[in-house]
Amino acid sequence: MRSPKDFFRPLAIGAPDPVREIPFRPSRMIHFFDPSNPKMVAKVPDLAPKVDILLGNLEDAVPVENKEAARAGLVEVGRAWQPGATQLWTRVNALDSPWVLDDLTTLVTEIGDRLDVVMLPKVEGPEDIHYADRLLAQLEARAGITRPILLHAILETARGVTNVEQICLASPRMQGLSLGPADLAADRRMKTTRVGGGHPGYLVREDPTGDDVEAARATSQQDLWHYTVARMVDACGVAGILPFYGPFGDIADTVACEDQFRNAYLLGCVGAWSLHPVQIEIAKKVFSPEPSEVAWAKRVVEAMGDGSGAVMIDGKMQDDATYKQCQVVLDLARTLADRDPELAREYAL
Repeated sequence: MRSPKDFFRPLAIGAPDPVREIPFRPSRMIHFFDPSNPKMVAKVPDLAPKVDILLGNLEDAVPVENKEAARAGLVEVGRAWQPGATQLWTRVNALDSPWVLDDLTTLVTEIGDRLDVVMLPKVEGPEDIHYADRLLAQLEARAGITRPILLHAILETARGVTNVEQICLASPRMQGLSLGPADLAADRRMKTTRVGGGHPGYLVREDPTGDDVEAARATSQQDLWHYTVARMVDACGVAGILPFYGPFGDIADTVACEDQFRNAYLLGCVGAWSLHPVQIEIAKKVFSPEPSEVAWAKRVVEAMGDGSGAVMIDGKMQDDATYKQCQVVLDLARTLADRDPELAREYAL
């Protein structure tokens, strides 16, 4: 049995001390790019200031013949990277692949001081996190890294969802989770070929008003991912880490993308993946509180003082619980305002 105190000791001699709390930085979008594509690499200096997180993808979207080129391209990006408000992440290949060991060894020893988070695909249980945790500690010690590189897991299998709480609590390195709807749908044998979002066949129908069940009745499309996102958010909340919605594959349907991102935002996600520049602005809009929400939250907090008791504002009762809800909105608004002067003006912060 491992003592809880051991979680805050380095897993390798010379590795940095584990973090005790995951810092929250603006994380409205994780923008993916292919480091094996020289044109995309050339756009990084202009793209980086526009996103909260820039992620060099080495996994599924990169063909086998380009794996080494993608790794080398990300090293090139990392060496030129100027640490600042934008975070630099990578998604390495799966732990059962022949490329992941070289991914981690190369990236940590070459650009580990620039890399904020390593995203692990297809995580199925805490044993996957334990393996990566120890290996990263050894590589950090070898490279002389002074702060730990964090881990982010993708839920892409039924086993991963079943073990989600254990995954979140497996290591102090755990930064957060993302939903991987396409692989998860395949693993669950769901009958959808869409990447995220709803499905017109997944619906509820109004009861019939007479004997004719074939008569027209109102229907409402449901969210295939509501249960999984809610469970993921709860598991992250227990562990003090951050939940993210994953990809929305229909790039042209910006309206449905915004709806799906907003569902995730309202449930507690801090951000989503962006696969195309058009989705960057959608994520920025959705995962930033509306100025009217911020103004209302400020009004409640000012009226409540220390948060105790209850007050009536515009005919609505406000008490300790609503005070806490408003503090969540204000904390996020202040964090985003520090990064974005335009939001600071809109929020009057």
